[in-house]
Amino acid sequence: MNTQKAAKWFGYILLIVGILGFIPGVVTGSGLLLGTFQVDVMHNLIHIISGLIAVACAASFGGAKLYFKIFGIVYALVTILGFLGGGIVLGMMMNMADNVLHLVITVFALYYGFRNEGGATM
Repeated sequence: MNTQKAAKWFGYILLIVGILGFIPGVVTGSGLLLGTFQVDVMHNLIHIISGLIAVACAASFGGAKLYFKIFGIVYALVTILGFLGGGIVLGMMMNMADNVLHLVITVFALYYGFRNEGGATM
């Protein structure tokens, strides 16, 4: 998958996850999305905003690459803080499932941000 298409789909997924985080029944009374991932209003808003930015950046190759580089580095920091922070990262509740998912997202974003895509340049 090329970087622009990855950014577009990544953005759509973040938007969907952010919206789902506001739907009762999809989120349990204890704030678990799909019974697994700890979410709150700020967490959901960050997903929605990150998704909108990804979709906008997907309009150009350079924008998509830059998005994934910045997003990947930020999520790497969030992942490290999550594993070290004992449940709260930047004021948001997170659990081990969140930390593992953030690690996967970090690897995905850094891969698309820094990979050589067959001669395309930024």
